[in-house]
Amino acid sequence: MSTVSSLGYHMPAEWHPHTCCFMGWPCRLKTWGEGMAAAKVAYAKVAKAIRKFEPVVMVARPEDAKAARSKCGKQIEVLEIPIDDSWSRDSGPTFVINHKSNIAGIDWEFNQWGADYPDIEDDADFAKRLLDHYGIHCFAAPFVLEGGSIHVDGDGTLLTTEQCLLNPNRNPDMGQEEIELLLKEHLGIHHVIWLGDGLLDDETDGHVDNIACFVKPGVVLALTTDDPQDENYEPLRDNLDRLRTEQDARGRNLEVITIEQPEPEWRDDTRLAMSYINFYLPNGGVVMPSFDDPVRDDAARATIEQVFPDRKVVQIPAMDIVFGGGGIHCITQQQPEPEERG
Repeated sequence: MSTVSSLGYHMPAEWHPHTCCFMGWPCRLKTWGEGMAAAKVAYAKVAKAIRKFEPVVMVARPEDAKAARSKCGKQIEVLEIPIDDSWSRDSGPTFVINHKSNIAGIDWEFNQWGADYPDIEDDADFAKRLLDHYGIHCFAAPFVLEGGSIHVDGDGTLLTTEQCLLNPNRNPDMGQEEIELLLKEHLGIHHVIWLGDGLLDDETDGHVDNIACFVKPGVVLALTTDDPQDENYEPLRDNLDRLRTEQDARGRNLEVITIEQPEPEWRDDTRLAMSYINFYLPNGGVVMPSFDDPVRDDAARATIEQVFPDRKVVQIPAMDIVFGGGGIHCITQQQPEPEERG
């Protein structure tokens, strides 16, 4: 039986050139509550920032399309598709490409982050609807996964966390070896690096896009804290130790660059999952968060500028997005350019 990878497809790195970026317009009152209006302003700011580098498609429910067009402006295309929430990274397709200039999308099973939000149903169909709209071939994956739970280097290696992918609320009948095999079959990767836990109180059960990402093959950017009293100190240190002893699919020892986490913030006794690693890489740029903390925001920007010296770095205030449970990377999904025919 043919698999996605046996057909020559693989998931490219996020710095691979993009055709466009997909986002979803905020619409779920249970997610945003009184912060809905502020979230829409924040999403529009992110969309406009990305649009300076590449096209942006804002997906909106038909009843929200007019408002989305008004807020986002004429440079942002608004596509009417039923959605329940606004986290395109997780409910949208994961795009794969091959050396024959083909592009396809993976439609993962989506169970609302372990069924924490059982009344979201349109999002489970969102990936296929989006792919069908553009006439892009859809590969249905037989297991639960969100895009924010994985990160690849485009050279055979994938990062993820045990807290999320091995969580019984995702694929309770699958073990680590079976999950690794499915990742290899669907994403064309050869090696999985398993980190431990994600951030405290992360509603996604520890998505990797808050704690570590590749910035080029063999080089990982990792979130850290120097405060031993911080609740994230031990899990972040454990992840750092794992990365420093790992090799990638090519047998390279990883170079690990650290970036300090933001100053902690709480809402209703729950710590907010905030991270400078939760950024988006449009063509030629970096759209990264700021958190109303000039000292740490500036330090994080300086690190990102050092990591990506050939990209223009843009910071967008992200607290109004974090209040909904995610960040800039969570609300975006890139469509890669097909590779030149080989």
